[in-house]
Amino acid sequence: MTITQLKYTLAIAEHKNFTKAAESCFVTQPTLSTQIQKLEDELHVIIFDRGKKPIELTDVGRKIVFQARNIVNEAERIQDIVDQQKGFIGGEFRLGIIPTIMPTLLPMFLKNFIKKYPKVKLKIEELTTEEVLARINDGHLDAAIAATPLENETIKERVLYYEPFVAYIPENHRLKNKKTIEISDLDIEDMLLLEDGHCFRDGVLNLCKTFKDQAEEGFQLESGSIETLIKLSNEGLGMTLLPYLHTVDFREKLNHNLRHFTEPSPAREVSIIYHKSELKMQIIDAMHNVISGIIRGAIAFQNVEIISPLPKQ
Repeated sequence: MTITQLKYTLAIAEHKNFTKAAESCFVTQPTLSTQIQKLEDELHVIIFDRGKKPIELTDVGRKIVFQARNIVNEAERIQDIVDQQKGFIGGEFRLGIIPTIMPTLLPMFLKNFIKKYPKVKLKIEELTTEEVLARINDGHLDAAIAATPLENETIKERVLYYEPFVAYIPENHRLKNKKTIEISDLDIEDMLLLEDGHCFRDGVLNLCKTFKDQAEEGFQLESGSIETLIKLSNEGLGMTLLPYLHTVDFREKLNHNLRHFTEPSPAREVSIIYHKSELKMQIIDAMHNVISGIIRGAIAFQNVEIISPLPKQ
């Protein structure tokens, strides 16, 4: 068996279609099919049930795919070893970033990183935390930037920064006259939240002590974007909580609606995460150093209390 055959096997397992798998591997469909048939003949097993639409793995096929992924990862580590020995920082690097981090962090570090490491070919996707974890474990992402801790045994986390929560309180709101607010001031009944699936939403829910009792009958307004939450709040439909970096470039007329928490400020932990197999570590190290260096000038908060991004059961 060959590494190439194992890569083809992983592609079919992902796409559940021989033609799409061949396209993703930049080979013809007959070439890919021939190599899979040779692998099955050598092992005397059937890896794929071709009679199903879409194609499915057989029971033994699932075990083979699991091991094939480990083997391919370890084979790619050899190139990593060579690159590190040569001090080379380059090649393709696939990075996922969650939606509540992407619009503020990416403009801060991307130009600097590209200038410093021009041989790195970044491919960046905006993905939810759930999608990020799945793609890292499937080998389709090299790393991601997400809110942590995630308590996932296959994932390693390196903290980049701690980002405080900031309250956005519109005119005529019950908290408008407070200079700073307490966690105990929060009431889920007048809180605008992101839609389900955003880890920042789960962090806000974890922060609100009463959400379990009111989750069934509380707020009804939800949005997929922080910008929409701000607009809804300005219409008098409730307050909302924002990640600190979203407030840095606020226009003056919006700034007066911001309220910070008394210390320790509730905050989210933002980390670069990657698979425990630690592939492409030289690029991960470089990205960690660039982002950490830039963010130190933007966030001066130290006395914080980390709020979990994981939904409470």
